[in-house]
Amino acid sequence: MAGVRSARPATGFRAFFSYKVFASAVFTLLSLAAVSVLLSSYPSRSTAAAAAVPRRSFLASDPLRARLDLIYRQAADHSAVATAYAAYARRLKLDSSRQLHVFEGLAAAFSDLSARLAAPIDDEDAFRPLEKEAKDRVKLARLLVGESKEAFDTQLKIQKLSDTIFAAREQLHRSKKLGTLAGSIAAGSTPKSLHCLAMRLMEERIAHPEPYRRATAAAPSDLADPDLYHYTIFSDNVIAVSVAVNSAIKNAEEPWKHVFHVVTDPMYLPAMQVWFVRRPPAGGAKVEVRSVADFGFLNASYSPVVRLVEGGRGDLSVLNHLRFYLPEMFPKLRRIVLLEDDVVVQKDLAQLWKLDMDGKVNGAVETCFGGFRRYSRYLNFSNHEIRDRFSPRACAWTYGVNVFDLAAWRREGCTEQFHQYQRMNEDGTLWNPSSVLSAGLVTFYTTTKPLDKNWHVTGLGYNPSVSVDEIQNAAVIHFDGNMKPWLDVALNQYKHLWTKYVDTEMDFLQLCNFGL
Repeated sequence: MAGVRSARPATGFRAFFSYKVFASAVFTLLSLAAVSVLLSSYPSRSTAAAAAVPRRSFLASDPLRARLDLIYRQAADHSAVATAYAAYARRLKLDSSRQLHVFEGLAAAFSDLSARLAAPIDDEDAFRPLEKEAKDRVKLARLLVGESKEAFDTQLKIQKLSDTIFAAREQLHRSKKLGTLAGSIAAGSTPKSLHCLAMRLMEERIAHPEPYRRATAAAPSDLADPDLYHYTIFSDNVIAVSVAVNSAIKNAEEPWKHVFHVVTDPMYLPAMQVWFVRRPPAGGAKVEVRSVADFGFLNASYSPVVRLVEGGRGDLSVLNHLRFYLPEMFPKLRRIVLLEDDVVVQKDLAQLWKLDMDGKVNGAVETCFGGFRRYSRYLNFSNHEIRDRFSPRACAWTYGVNVFDLAAWRREGCTEQFHQYQRMNEDGTLWNPSSVLSAGLVTFYTTTKPLDKNWHVTGLGYNPSVSVDEIQNAAVIHFDGNMKPWLDVALNQYKHLWTKYVDTEMDFLQLCNFGL
């Protein structure tokens, strides 16, 4: 029993002791947990503070700021270079080239990089990728510039040279236009000496009308004899007509067979009549002087040219277009030779009336060579009316010496064809309305017979390089162009060929100070 009672106190003590140990352990654990929580929150705040101190010191560090500024400047500079090269490529018309797209893309990339470098950067870790990207792009830009610089410089030089050539061509074109205008003014104007001559002759006609009236009334009866050699000249230039007639007569083997029909403007009719009355042709040759007004059929209802001129068209001349009415003007003749007033005849022309015309209407010397002086030069082939009727490669010919078979003319209805084309060209879209050559080319398109080139040599009024042999072998030389032999601008190397046929015994020439 005593053993049993001694055992109970020991058990209670142990239980009490175990409870205290358990409570102490729980308290200790709770304390440790609280300390752990405190310790865990404190280091995080201290770590952030520790990290903030180096960051603030990084942003304030001078070496890194210098690197940032250097990279920013390099990006901006190379962006400008890439933009400039893109502009060069665009200026050189390389819009579809690889260089243009590459430099435009590179300039855009540099602009984007510069914008990112201008933004705040928190630390070096964020700066390094931008620095690497900038260095890579700068390296690429330098490589591309090095590759393209020589090519761009060459292209720029080529472009500048092309621009210079274009400007020079434009200046040359303007100079040619001004030269042509000045030449046309000089050729179209009446020199003081010619005006003086016409006035002196008209004064003579007014002062002594009766002798000239009788002379003109007593016209020879054989002026319309078809067996004679008939010429026609349309001009109001007295001295030019006299040289053409005088040269033809002096070189004719049978001058009495040659008849010259001179048609002039009504204003110059008295002067022309006085000249040929006072200086009649030699050798029995005959000269008939008439006015445009003498041909009654030339009225506005019949002729489109007359209608346009009466309507105020100053770019047309009825006198120049009389050549399209030869059958009506000379109804009894079978063949006639048209001479321009700026020609000189050097040989007998009688053989022109013996030529076989092969049924053609117009005999003329062709002027084309290579691709020059073909129909494309004189007609507007962008117009379907011209394009459908004519070949641009057809060889052109020239006026100056033209043999017209009037019987074939009447048979082919050439005057009616001329009227048709003239009405089509009233607005001037088919050819230059003032050009009688263009009108002749369309009128006699399929009815022209080429003559031997020795019959007619042209160019003495504009070309200083006409061959001496060509001139010597020519039956007729033509001072076509603006440098007419009676003008001060005449080519001196040819002028003597004209002046030797001037009738210097006419007293009015000395009175008018002709520099012959």
